[in-house]
Amino acid sequence: MEKSYSRLIEGNKKWVGEKLSLDPSYFKNMAKGQSPEFLWIGCSDSRVPANEITGTQSGEIFVHRNVANMVVHTDLNFLSVLQYAVQVLKVKHIIVCGHYGCGGVLTAMSKNNAGLVSNWLRNIKDVYQKHSQVLDAIDDENERANKLVELNVIEQASNLARTSFVQEAWAERDLHVHAWVYGLDSGTIKELGVTIKGAEDLEEIYRYNLNQLVS
Repeated sequence: MEKSYSRLIEGNKKWVGEKLSLDPSYFKNMAKGQSPEFLWIGCSDSRVPANEITGTQSGEIFVHRNVANMVVHTDLNFLSVLQYAVQVLKVKHIIVCGHYGCGGVLTAMSKNNAGLVSNWLRNIKDVYQKHSQVLDAIDDENERANKLVELNVIEQASNLARTSFVQEAWAERDLHVHAWVYGLDSGTIKELGVTIKGAEDLEEIYRYNLNQLVS
């Protein structure tokens, strides 16, 4: 019986052939390094591939994905990606992109115990609680979920701006943080009207004094 994963290897061979037919030096150029302008923080959902939905090529977007596109300040994996993107790659834009119909958001809205991931999704429950007055006023469950998707993306963009890495970058150069949502049923990206450009966009308590380190 043919192994289902074999088609991935065959697909790779076909893809390599297509790339080389268009540009014989494609992979040699790719191996020289990367200088992406964008850091993409998206959901792990297999239906939301960053390069494909933005029409960009390999090397143009540095990508971090996790369940429900979260920015958690105790997540060393995420923080490592962020530091590298900001301090080494010098990205100019950081995009948090959620998507409607997100399973993580739907689970967080429920009382279901999803095991280990429930601890991760507790962060989204906190977002719901913060905005419960707005969300509870929405009768339609699907519309309420869509609204929570949007509010969660905005909250994660705010979390990004509250990191020392982003604020250190602002002290030296322009860096914009964006909040977007992708529609699975339309294929289109919606900007949520949130672009954070500097520490002045933050509440005072979240601003770091970058000239002073506490020992």
